[in-house]
Amino acid sequence: MDRIKIDLEFLFRASPAILYKFFTTPACLIRWFCDEVDITGDTFTFFWSGSEEVAELIDDIEEERLRFEWEDGEDGEFLEIRLSRSPVTGETILEITDFCDEDDKDDQVQLWSSQMEQLRKETGG
Repeated sequence: MDRIKIDLEFLFRASPAILYKFFTTPACLIRWFCDEVDITGDTFTFFWSGSEEVAELIDDIEEERLRFEWEDGEDGEFLEIRLSRSPVTGETILEITDFCDEDDKDDQVQLWSSQMEQLRKETGG
């Protein structure tokens, strides 16, 4: 099965500082991303409905970029979150790069869209 890279972009009224907190703080992550999370150093262990996934934080520029490598992921794959401000509207641009099986692309895009809606509710926009 071929793996593909997907790039998604979402706009938020919340500042990069607030969004960054929602990607790096256990109390915030469980509000929109996972059921539970354990962070030890740069190792994030996420729990969903009894299963767990471990990711290593390999790049962290506060309020700008986070890049994770999944412990069980394919070589060269990562999850990256980038935050920037729109010079026109002042909104925060949240960009996500992720990987999935080619035939799962629509489901993966839908999952991220759903999660971003939950994040938007939690951050006030």
